[in-house]
Amino acid sequence: MCGPISETRGRARRRRAGFTLLELLVTVSIIAILAGLLLPALASARAKARAIQCVHNLRQLSTACLLYASDAEDAFPYNMGTDEIRRVVAQGRYDNWTSSIMSWELDADNTNKFLLTRGGIGPELSGTAAVYKCPNDLVVSDLQAQHGITARVRSYSMNAMVGNAGQYSRGGHNVNNPDYKQFFRTGEIPRPADIFVFIEEHPDSIGDGYFLNRVEEREWTDLPASYHNGAANLTFADGHVETHTWREAATRPAARADAVRLPLPVPASSSADFDWLMQRTTLESY
Repeated sequence: MCGPISETRGRARRRRAGFTLLELLVTVSIIAILAGLLLPALASARAKARAIQCVHNLRQLSTACLLYASDAEDAFPYNMGTDEIRRVVAQGRYDNWTSSIMSWELDADNTNKFLLTRGGIGPELSGTAAVYKCPNDLVVSDLQAQHGITARVRSYSMNAMVGNAGQYSRGGHNVNNPDYKQFFRTGEIPRPADIFVFIEEHPDSIGDGYFLNRVEEREWTDLPASYHNGAANLTFADGHVETHTWREAATRPAARADAVRLPLPVPASSSADFDWLMQRTTLESY
């Protein structure tokens, strides 16, 4: 009698050692709740890390620009438009602060890191291409995605009113804003903390890296990016980096190809973002 009873009790103990269906469901529910609590925190931490990396990138660009100026008798690097960049590069010269031109096509500039860093401020960065790219900017066109392109190489542009604008510079002014100052040298900016130099630009308009808006026309020609929860990072002529959150929905279109039709008129009733940036772009000529 003892043997069979002991064996039956052993089987019962073995059965009790496992999980019941209810216990499994409770465990899975707890794990799901914990994951629901942790994943937003992890996503937030990842977003903050990327924003910090973007600020670090811009700080390096700013430092490189100032180092360039210190070796060039106080002059900012060239900051030219698309046609002139292409013409100069075709001559084998890399005068612009960067010589890459972004597009939604399959042009090599979109992925060419060598062209990105050749000349301009590239030597001051030891040819490090990663600093030209915000880690949140993974925007490509459908065409580019179909050909295996996962990101373009540049997210930042330079204030069109800073540096030598090449063919747009005439008589010490920029023909795009003739009544406003073009800052060719660092010493020409009376309040360096008030004039931005580099900015994250929306992927639809980034093109040549020459961030241009005509102050008096009240429209966005080039649009700032908003990769950081509706905000963009900018560097200023004194070297500091600032994160600015855009107030108007029109300033924050989706970060995707063909998300906005430019130029984009700026209504007087919603001009806070445009006014804020224009006040930090240049100064009136007197």
